[in-house]
This record gives sequence, structure tokens and C-alpha cells, in this order.
Amino acid sequence: MPRSIKQTLSVILRYPRITALAAGAITTTAYAPFHIWITALVGPGLLFLLWLERPHHSLRIGFMYGLGLMGSGVSWLHVSIAQFGDLGWLFPLVVTLGFVALLALFYAALGWLAGFFQASRQLSLILVYPALWVLLEWLRGWFLTGFPWLQVGYSQIDSPLAGYGPLLGVLGISWMALVTVGLLLALANSSRYRVGYLSAAVLIWSAGWLGTKIDWSQPMGDPIRVALIQGNIPQAEKWLPEQLLPSLVLYAKKTKENFDRDLIVWPETAVSAFQFQVDEAFIQPLENTVKNHHTHLVFGVVQMDQAREHYYNAMVALGNEERDQYYKRHLVPFTEYLPLKGILWPLVDLFTIPMSDFSTKQDARPLMRVGDYLAGLSICYEDAFGAEMIEALPEAAFLINASNDAWFGKSLAPHQHLQIARMRALETGRYLLRSTNTGISAIIGPRGEIIAASPLLELHVLKGEILPLEGETLYARFGNLTILALLLLAMMTGFPYSRIR
Repeated sequence: MPRSIKQTLSVILRYPRITALAAGAITTTAYAPFHIWITALVGPGLLFLLWLERPHHSLRIGFMYGLGLMGSGVSWLHVSIAQFGDLGWLFPLVVTLGFVALLALFYAALGWLAGFFQASRQLSLILVYPALWVLLEWLRGWFLTGFPWLQVGYSQIDSPLAGYGPLLGVLGISWMALVTVGLLLALANSSRYRVGYLSAAVLIWSAGWLGTKIDWSQPMGDPIRVALIQGNIPQAEKWLPEQLLPSLVLYAKKTKENFDRDLIVWPETAVSAFQFQVDEAFIQPLENTVKNHHTHLVFGVVQMDQAREHYYNAMVALGNEERDQYYKRHLVPFTEYLPLKGILWPLVDLFTIPMSDFSTKQDARPLMRVGDYLAGLSICYEDAFGAEMIEALPEAAFLINASNDAWFGKSLAPHQHLQIARMRALETGRYLLRSTNTGISAIIGPRGEIIAASPLLELHVLKGEILPLEGETLYARFGNLTILALLLLAMMTGFPYSRIR
């Protein structure tokens, strides 16, 4: 090992927990809005080094990395609780720190496993650490309804590794990035097989770059002219009774100004009332006007089953012969539904969150008829779950995500959420229309590229064109099965040469 590397390593190892905390914070800069994707290699690289040199402290080191990553990366949770919960500053801070600590436990578990199964340095770096990491990312994506935020793969949406998205999904991109980290560290730590390590790293990135040139879908019709209406209704005002009429007037006015479009999309719960309350006076006349102009409108509203007293976060399509609708299936804990309701119900009153007891309809696929095509629908947080989004394929000709990120103000969250939506377009090979209340609304291409975007926290109508597409990516066909099989193969290859501590 060169002397300069030894000196650097000595400094890193002198304060392992501080280094791990800093490595986690550095990794946050790989994600939007910073987009310094190379730091998603630097942060985990530092952590891998610490695990190698301090295996007996790997659990605590992993926990500190998790605190650094999540403490900086999901700090926006404090913004939403403090601004809209009317709870002062201390309680939101405690809740945010508790949530960050809970997420950091995944990295603590990862560190414990890394220290428990000790292979040779090279096998640990290339096989064991990356595979364990991505398996924990997969677990975090569904455990307790899942929180897949800040998976490594999202940071690579603009790097050559994005070419693996249509093949292996975001987890596959994570794996390729972390294997690259392992190869480069093995290259620096060994005088043997250096050419092989370097060649493997170059091959991974070259193949990823070539993958970005592949067209996974083909046009199936003429371009569709679209308009996404970003109403910019402040969250603190959105559900006030006196705000309903001004909101409806605003959206109706902007819609009528854009009847030359083939498709107009409003955000999640743009109609801030139960649908039955405004159907006769507002929605029916609007529907007639939409049909007369031979266009289509998709909007968000709350629908109620009055017989069962259940209500649903829904999207409705107007302009077809008959209305179609989609009901949100993956609800957000504590804001859209309450786990252990019988015990924790007082929390709803404490947070003063409107519409916080939604129900779901799990039997439906995320598809909606919009004119001549089927669209894949998701509402807000649902676009963070790629395995659920692909249930709309291969039938869906394009994707629609309606959201309301007004909860998060000018924090990192709206930018990170847009980056997540871009990954869904890449994985499916479809255009994605992202219509939000306060931004960032966007038209996203089938390679995950942003074709056009609205400014944050501004009233804006985003116009553009998309193509209805057909075809199926490997990820859309098999989901996470392929990457999970590869991860298990990597573990099976590395574990026979490991010793259990």
C-alpha cells in the first residue's frame, strides 16, 4: 500500500465514529438537489475501510454512518412536523431524531453482519459488504410498510450506472455502485490482481454506459400534448373550508386556458373535499366541458364510501365515455393511516393532520383508462416503490404520479422525491407525468431524463409532449427477483471463505 494511503488511513482510523458520521453526511450530497453522484462511492468507501480495520466496532460504526446519512438526508421530516403540526420546536425535533435513529439501526445491523461474517479483505469488499448492504436496502423498502428513501441507486440516475435500471432496478444500481467501491478499495489494498480489479470496475461502468443507449420501449401512437397544473396552494390553507372555492376556481380557470391540450393533470387532492360534496355543482359541469373540447382531465380528490364510512385518496379521469378512477394503495403511516389505531389514536389529534384515516383498495392494479390508453397511476409516496409501480406494465402506455409535497417547504424532500420519480421512469421505460401542488412538477422521459420541470413553490402550468410507449424492460417483467438472485449468489460465493466471529 502506498505511503500516502497509509497516512490517510491512519487519520481515518484514529476517530472511526466521527469518520463514519461524516461519511454518512457526505453521502447525502450524492442525491438531489446536489447531484454529486461520486460521493455515493466515497461515503460507503470510508465505511468499508472502517469495517475492515475495526471489525469489533462495526455495529457502532454502521450506526454512526446511518445517523450521518439519515440525519442530513431526511431532516425535512422536522420541517413538516414543525410547520404544520403546530407543536413548537422540541417535539418535532425529538420525533425526527427518533426516526433518524430508527433508520440508522439498519446500518448498525449491516455493520454487525459485516463484522460477524469475516472473509478475506478482497472478498469482503467485493462480495460480502455490497451484497449485505443491498439486501438491507431491500428490507428497508418493505419492512413496516417500507421507507426506501436514499437507496444508493437513486444517486446514480445521472451516472453511467443508470443503464442498469431497466435491467435490475434501483437496487441493482446500488449493487453495481457498491461493488465498484469494493473493487477500487481492493485495488488500493493489494498488489495482486490489480489489473483484474481495475478491469472489472471499468467493465461495470462501460456496460452501464452502453445500457443507457438501449431503447426498451417503442412508440405506439401519436404524441400526446399535456399540461400539468401546479396550483401552489399552501398546505396550511389547503383544507380550510373557505379555501375550497378559490382552489376550484383556480384549477378550473387554468384548465379552460389549456383545452388545446390532449391531457390535463391536477395534483393529489387538488379538489380538497369529498367528491360527493362537489360532484353535481362542480365536477359534472366540468366533465361536460372537458368532453365538449375532446380532451381529458385527471385530478385528485377524496372519495367516500358513505355506507361503510371509509374514504380513499383517489385520482379520477374525465373525458372518457365513463369515468375511471384509481385509489391509493400504499398509505403513509401516521399521516394517511394510523398503525395500532386503538392504542395510538390520540396522536392524530396531537398532530392535527386533516384526512389522516384513509382506507385502501388492495385488489386493483395501478391502471386507469385515459382516452385511448391505459396509464400507470401512483399517488405521492407510492412512486418510491418500484416493485409496485411495475404492476401497471406492460399495459400502461405512460405513467402519472400526482403528489403534494407542500408538507416539506423548501427542504431537500421535493428534490429527492423528483429524483425517485425519475428512477421509476427509467425502470419502466415510460414517460412519467408528475403533477404536484407546490412542486416540483415534471415531464420525465423514458430514460429518467427531465424534459421539463416547474419551479418550486410557484403557480405554474407545465406544458409539453409525451409519446405513448409499448414494450417491457427486464425489471418490469421480473421485478426484484433478478437482483435478489444475484445477491444471494454473491453471498453464497463469499460465505464459504468467511469465518464467523
